Amino acid sequence: MQAEDDLTVPQGTNAPELSVTELANALKRTVEDRFGRVRVRGEISNYRGPHASGHAYFCLKDQGARLDAVIWKGTFLRLRTRPQEGLEVVATGRITTFPGKSSYQIVIESMEPAGVGALMALLDERRKKLAAEGLFDESRKRPLPFLPKVIGVVTSPTGGVIRDILHRLNDRFPRRVLVWPVRVQGETSAAEVAAAIEGFNALPVDGAIPRPDVLIVARGGGSLEDLWSFNEEAVVRAAAASAIPLIAAIGHETDVTLIDHVADLRAPTPTGAAEKAVPVRAELIEHLAGRGRRLALAKSRALEQRRNALATFARLLPTPEQLLQTPRQRLDRAGERLRATLRAARDARRLRLSRLAHALAGHSPQAELRGKTERLRGLGQRLQQGLAARMALARQQMRGDRQRLEAAAARLTRARETLVDQRRDRLARLARLQDSLSHKAVLARGFALVRDEKDALVRSVVQAPAGTALSIEFADGRVAVRAGETEATTPPAPAAALKRKPRKATESDQGSLF
Repeated sequence: MQAEDDLTVPQGTNAPELSVTELANALKRTVEDRFGRVRVRGEISNYRGPHASGHAYFCLKDQGARLDAVIWKGTFLRLRTRPQEGLEVVATGRITTFPGKSSYQIVIESMEPAGVGALMALLDERRKKLAAEGLFDESRKRPLPFLPKVIGVVTSPTGGVIRDILHRLNDRFPRRVLVWPVRVQGETSAAEVAAAIEGFNALPVDGAIPRPDVLIVARGGGSLEDLWSFNEEAVVRAAAASAIPLIAAIGHETDVTLIDHVADLRAPTPTGAAEKAVPVRAELIEHLAGRGRRLALAKSRALEQRRNALATFARLLPTPEQLLQTPRQRLDRAGERLRATLRAARDARRLRLSRLAHALAGHSPQAELRGKTERLRGLGQRLQQGLAARMALARQQMRGDRQRLEAAAARLTRARETLVDQRRDRLARLARLQDSLSHKAVLARGFALVRDEKDALVRSVVQAPAGTALSIEFADGRVAVRAGETEATTPPAPAAALKRKPRKATESDQGSLF
């Protein structure tokens, strides 16, 4: 081609110097010559409607690339299928470059739909799934606090969104703002946004870092791919689980993401979110001032009404003199009746008292006292006489009792002496009997008792083998011996002696113990 020939430089020579415009125009001619007319299938993205000039600018994309597209005003008016966000189309046109941006684009001449785009199909499937779980129900949405003390903002700290929000808050009602910086586009954006929402909810109520009263999740405008992070399921579930009321302000008013459905309130823009988060301070001051004026006016009106009512009631009420006239008359009449009653009662008491005095005159206390005194004197004399007779009788009884006691004491002394003599004689007889029956008397006649080592009686030679230690008891003591070799030569006892029974001691032999 001619353009390629113009750029060819022989070896060994320096490359020709080209201006940026010359290079851009050369590339433009090359692209237009190579791709004069093409048919491209892709999904419409970042479509915002026709420009003020009437031209339409958007992108055609698929899973791997994106192509800028433009439809000139004349062509746009003739199209049967108008561009729509997310619509998959087959566009026919020519490829050209735009030197002002060093980019290439397709100038569309005709366009026909090719079906719903892949991203839109995925988005619709995810929307249906989350809606079936009830995450988009209106009953779950909570009202925003009227005047939050702290506002949490989840957005990029470097973009213009945070500046717009802060500027709008300062204009309406300055509040404390906590910013949780996140990426609002890219692979890690969804995880960072979900973590920011959960992090704000995890702050303690009375901790060093105050917990926000309302959250704003904000991002500027962009294509469907740019806003895709806010369609991720993790972000939607984090927003649904947030205990803090949440405002979603993603993109422009025409941009709708899944977080908009689950948020407690959707704002068309980040600036609109700031407007919905706080009221206008000046309007509140004016409103409170108006309420104060209305309250003062109502108070004055109420006081005036009470004064008028009091004056009306005062006119209707009777005077104190009028109120006291009837009670005074009743009091006077009652006083007269009381005095008459007292006089009648006094006269009745006097009459009764005179009757009682006359009756008491016949029963003089002095006369009755004298009679009682004489009676008591006679009773006293009779009592003295009775006591004297009783004492004489008691003396006679005492003399008789003394004589009987003395006789009884003499008899007791004689009985005691007789009993002692009897006991002494009986004790002597028992002593003599004990001496006659004691074994010591037998020992005194020349007999002895033989005992072994255990102090048991030895009654036979068999019980005392040779070498046995024995103890022989005599009448005057004991002797320790040892048995020798002996033969039993003791003759058998006579039969008469064996059969003889000991004589039973009679009462005359033993004596009487009593």
